[in-house]
Amino acid sequence: MTGATGTPDPTGHDPDRIKCVVWDLDGTMWDEIAVETPTDELPVPRPEMLAAIDALAARGVLSSLASRSAPAVLDRMDAVPGLRERFLAPQVSWQDKSESLRRIAKDLGIAVEALVLVDDSPYERAEVAALLPGVRTLDPAEVPALLAAFEDREVTPESRERVRRYRTEETRRAEGERFRGTREEFLRWCDMRLTVGPAVADDVPRALELAARTHRLNSSGLTPDRLRALAAADGHELYTARMSDRFGEYGIIGAALVDRTAPGSWSVPLLALSCRVAGRGAAAAFLFWLMERARESGAERFLVTLRPTDANLEMRILLRQAGLRRTEADDNAGEDGAILARALHSGGGDLPKPPAWLHVSTRKDADA
Repeated sequence: MTGATGTPDPTGHDPDRIKCVVWDLDGTMWDEIAVETPTDELPVPRPEMLAAIDALAARGVLSSLASRSAPAVLDRMDAVPGLRERFLAPQVSWQDKSESLRRIAKDLGIAVEALVLVDDSPYERAEVAALLPGVRTLDPAEVPALLAAFEDREVTPESRERVRRYRTEETRRAEGERFRGTREEFLRWCDMRLTVGPAVADDVPRALELAARTHRLNSSGLTPDRLRALAAADGHELYTARMSDRFGEYGIIGAALVDRTAPGSWSVPLLALSCRVAGRGAAAAFLFWLMERARESGAERFLVTLRPTDANLEMRILLRQAGLRRTEADDNAGEDGAILARALHSGGGDLPKPPAWLHVSTRKDADA
């Protein structure tokens, strides 16, 4: 495990993989059993647990609930000021904890392996460990060690805003369910806008964060340390993409490193996008913008480094749809990697276009 970039993490937790901590209620969030209280008042939450949730939120880590209890308990939480709003996609029912975690991951659009469960019950932790072995499970007494893993992490503006933006995402999802029309019509109605351009100094920490924390839409898994070094090297450029819609700002949702040291080629050692924009065309639009920019600069070939994983199937499909294919230079990508390429000149065919519902502009156009 690693703590600060490239250094061992003595706590045993990997902050780059943890996106949401899921909390049990009875015996974890509070001492009593909520359904056994003589009145409709909930047990008093443990102050140290609320403080832990807030500390994690300040570092961009979401919190949710998975409690085997009566669904009415969740309704009763609405009456406690500041309590219910701390949790995204909560699951309070009599279903198994493993099923609750699957539903939370699906609702949040993240991998189930990005969850951590905090539960006082050894049985519940064992059930999750058996059925979801990629999920870390903790006893409440282990929460301080979890917090310690995040102490020295750099906090980007996107991290501080992550919980609020996921709440906005809940609003988007609810509007999408109510919308009368096709998925494409809904996306058009959202007025989605992508702004792409060379990274400025303030963008770099977020680009490093995307390299470390994204898996579903990550082409190569390039480490933050390596990305930082390459971005500062001659002949390399770092690009970032911001996104917004009628509901608000997504912030920086994409980063791409471009290597222009080989004559006539643009090579991309890393293309990484937030899973929050999966399914909305942003990854395709960012990739196609880079390809068009490369052609405009006179490049004849466009290459992307791909290291296939269990998580990045969506990225692999996108690269194939963009016409990128394996080349004789596969060995240069390293172990289990490949170099994908396509021609940019007229003989290579027309370049793909961004989805019709997504307006794409360069940063200089947006700032004009």
